[in-house]
Amino acid sequence: MAGFRNADVVVRLWEVLVRRIDRPLFAIAMVIVGAGLVTLFSAADQSAARVTNQGVSLVVALTAMWVIANIPPQTLARAALPLYAAGVVMLVGVALFGVVVNGSRRWLDLGLVRFQPSELMKIALPLMLAWYFQKREGRIGWADFVLAAVLIAVPAYLVKRQPDLGTSLLLSASGFYVLFLAGLSWKLIVGLAAAGAAAGPFLWSQLHDYQRQRVLTFIDPSTDPLGAGYHTAQASIAIGSGGVVGKGWLNGTQAHLDFLPEKHTDFIFAVFGEEFGLIGNVLLVVLYLALIARAMMIASNASTLFARLIAGAVTLMLFTYAFVNMGMVSGILPVVGVPLPFVSYGGTAMVSLFIGIGILMSVQAHRKLVTT
Repeated sequence: MAGFRNADVVVRLWEVLVRRIDRPLFAIAMVIVGAGLVTLFSAADQSAARVTNQGVSLVVALTAMWVIANIPPQTLARAALPLYAAGVVMLVGVALFGVVVNGSRRWLDLGLVRFQPSELMKIALPLMLAWYFQKREGRIGWADFVLAAVLIAVPAYLVKRQPDLGTSLLLSASGFYVLFLAGLSWKLIVGLAAAGAAAGPFLWSQLHDYQRQRVLTFIDPSTDPLGAGYHTAQASIAIGSGGVVGKGWLNGTQAHLDFLPEKHTDFIFAVFGEEFGLIGNVLLVVLYLALIARAMMIASNASTLFARLIAGAVTLMLFTYAFVNMGMVSGILPVVGVPLPFVSYGGTAMVSLFIGIGILMSVQAHRKLVTT
């Protein structure tokens, strides 16, 4: 009898652990993570230490996901303002005394770990905007969009100064998604696009020399194949040499002969494409599309404006990160230093991505508990 009671306790504990977990979303994400760990082992020159570190980050990320998934969206909304304020303060801290790595000041040294506040802001910014628009539900006007633009511009500018133009643009995109989902008119969007085009010369003057060179090299990579165009050229060679079926796991030459730069972070998709070929690339894209489709279903079924806005923003962010990374590695977009979601090496990015997954799970799990 004691054995049956123990088994019953285990079953009940398991039910408690998984009751807020959206199984399709979790399963798809974990398959992508598995592909990422396999690719990382090859990209990191079979370094067990790198894979172990990523595994530790994954455990932390899954714990954060589970915690967030069990928090109702209403509670997450109450945390939006403190999280946004803390993120801005940390970004200011990075500007004042952050750790410099490869010429960029992007990290805070917390003793045991280095933390990248811009990753926190990827979640805090859309949370803040969704909370604000929920407060203004039913009476949203142009002044609200102006204030929201200021809320976006502050962290985007601080991140751009690090310098990290890619993350700054992605932050701006995550904020824009909330504005769009909150009802930003197409006329205003077209007007902003026209204003941005008119401000092109000024914006160009604000870019660093290496950022300008990246744009010019994107237009014509052959102008500097051994300099600014090196990353794109080598990534294209790696993906092309994989052919249809790939060279096989651990057999990629561009990666293992060190022709491919940043092969375990921003350009890990090139390693994947070289070793698993067109078939592997198509399967990975299908997995991302399945993840985004499930996330879109969750967003469409959300019960409140806040839940719809934050779930929609997280979904579009996941799409943007995957599209931009694959696009820059394939040469159809400029190199902006964006990791491939759930695949690229990086603990802070892994945690922030799974927090986003946890938010989607929270929206899905609590959708029937809110009076519509």
